[in-house]
Amino acid sequence: MEHAPPAAPAVRETLERLLASETFGRSERARRLLRYLVEREQAGEADRLKGVSIAMDVFGKDGDFDASTDAVVRVQAGRLRELLDQYFANEGIAEPVRIAIPRGGYVPSYELNAIRLPGDAKSATGNIARQPQASAEAAPAADHLDSPTSDEPVPLMAPAAPGQSLTRQLRFFWAAMVLVIAMLGVLILRQGDAFLGGGDTAATTETAGAAGTAAQPVFDSLPLIYIAVNADGAEAARVASSLRAGLAGFDTIDFIGRAPDSTRDQSADPISFVFHIVPGPDAGDVTVELQSVATGRVLLSRNLTSAETAPGVVESNIASLLTSTIPASGAIYSYIDQSDIRTSQIGCLVLDDRYFLDMNAQTQEVAYRCLEKLAAAGTKSSLVYAELAALHGEAATAHYPYPPDATLEKAMLLAHRAVQMGPMNPHAHRALGYLNSRLGNGDEAIRLTRKAYELNPYDLGMAAAYGYGLIFAGKYDEGTPILGHAVEAFSGHPTWWDYGLFVGAFMQGDMKKAAIASESLRTTASKSHYLAARLIGARLSGRDKLAGELANELIAEFPKFAADPRATFVDRKYPADLTDRLVQSLRAAGIGNPS
Repeated sequence: MEHAPPAAPAVRETLERLLASETFGRSERARRLLRYLVEREQAGEADRLKGVSIAMDVFGKDGDFDASTDAVVRVQAGRLRELLDQYFANEGIAEPVRIAIPRGGYVPSYELNAIRLPGDAKSATGNIARQPQASAEAAPAADHLDSPTSDEPVPLMAPAAPGQSLTRQLRFFWAAMVLVIAMLGVLILRQGDAFLGGGDTAATTETAGAAGTAAQPVFDSLPLIYIAVNADGAEAARVASSLRAGLAGFDTIDFIGRAPDSTRDQSADPISFVFHIVPGPDAGDVTVELQSVATGRVLLSRNLTSAETAPGVVESNIASLLTSTIPASGAIYSYIDQSDIRTSQIGCLVLDDRYFLDMNAQTQEVAYRCLEKLAAAGTKSSLVYAELAALHGEAATAHYPYPPDATLEKAMLLAHRAVQMGPMNPHAHRALGYLNSRLGNGDEAIRLTRKAYELNPYDLGMAAAYGYGLIFAGKYDEGTPILGHAVEAFSGHPTWWDYGLFVGAFMQGDMKKAAIASESLRTTASKSHYLAARLIGARLSGRDKLAGELANELIAEFPKFAADPRATFVDRKYPADLTDRLVQSLRAAGIGNPS
């Protein structure tokens, strides 16, 4: 059962108790940082919570602060997370509200604590014993995400009179016991369930035993990324700075920002990887190598010349490098997928990526069911909800059978939840932008996809989504170059990039580029609009025999579309000028009613 976010007074009361606690009593910096983060977020200034602003407002840094060389904010945020975990596991175990700083950003999140003492419930929350049920906007997966567990508060013992120290200690004791029992139950359940996503081997939560078995990552874990700089010079400094900035923006990984501990047993880090920056073969060259911490295997080795590391171009080269390694389609996820150590979230994201590379009802359902189980199991990942929203939108648009009765409105609920869970998550804003475009809200779609791109300009997938959004809002001259650059820079891109590039080039009058882009659609599953693009591309390139074959295939496989392609384009909210041009070209090829 979902609950609404805790009310502001409850959050403030929890904050004051937390700041006055013994746990935080020895760290003035942590207290100052936590108060600043919570107060700014509560004031509606979450967008301001960036590293530079925090460094200046909290730690007295000046305008020359450089996060790539001064790690004070990241270090203190990591320390703050540790103290919060310690507080809520001990002193604050019965707090009605839990405060957390999710990794990958500095915006606080809040949730009601499932374990609450009946006697403290009212006093701790200002006579709010229980928050009302969440609104439809925050509810996960509307009709089909049934959580396997209940989050009803656990009654521990009868209310005791205030001021009785012994009773208070007993309450904490019993609360701790409940936690231990619950954790043991989770371990037992996970050992009996091979993989939450279904069909794959999951990593367990067992720690290393007497036989020396390495600890396995928990189901919500993501690849852990380190960076080690072993090269000097301005070129290496620019590469390191750009690499740090890029890695910090990806939500498909957890970025550490330092070298791995050399004294640690490397086998204990099965999903950990390190980017090594070392001198290249020639003067001024810089080599970037991506290596598995556990096995030492090199997944990527890229040498950058001094020209490629020059100011103004190094960012583009690092973006290409990161897009080929960090997303679910990249080298890291591919390497993990070939092993038996992947977590449930990693496995589901791989399945999700497979759908967008081969878009059909079967791959969509497999990916959706996997992510759906993670949501039902209580995932804290905004990324899961973002991808679930996109897949739900695909089901509604393409009329896939699963989930039953899929609608764009239900997909929007999931996307809003993703943004609520991760206000700085690029995938969440991209999903919300995509769904707005499907609903015909062009301006809002552009705003959101631009936000996703700004949150991580090093992810060519975000650039592609922004360019695609511009194109399907009728801004062909703006969107086509952005999408075209992404297509050229990343050869392993999904087919929807090629379709967007076809449309953009076609509307710009670049028929050669449009024909080339349409050719790339032949490797994917048959879709009416993809076949239509291939048919138009074949005619543009003078391949009349192929055009005839594609026309026959389109009529046979999609008779409804072939009879009235305009209805499909209108239903998909294409711009009017694009719809007219496509319909005209298809009629010239014998597709569609000429009336």
